[in-house]
Amino acid sequence: MGEFIIYYRGKIVGGIYDDRLLVKPIKSSIDYMPSALYELPYDGAKEMLLIDGVDSKEFLTGLFYAMYDELPAPKPKKKR
Repeated sequence: MGEFIIYYRGKIVGGIYDDRLLVKPIKSSIDYMPSALYELPYDGAKEMLLIDGVDSKEFLTGLFYAMYDELPAPKPKKKR
């Protein structure tokens, strides 16, 4: 598993893996960053998109906003 999981408004958008910000490769993120590189977060994982503009608040906000509606809803927590 990654070092940190990144949530946006309660949904998982990606994570930080080995000092790299990676997001889920869904249609909206691919459309937002058509030239982004695909990288593996860790051995045995599915490829994710590498974020180049980590210093741009506007870029990240726009990306996460674009991805939000397409991301799956969080799974309900199990009751004990």
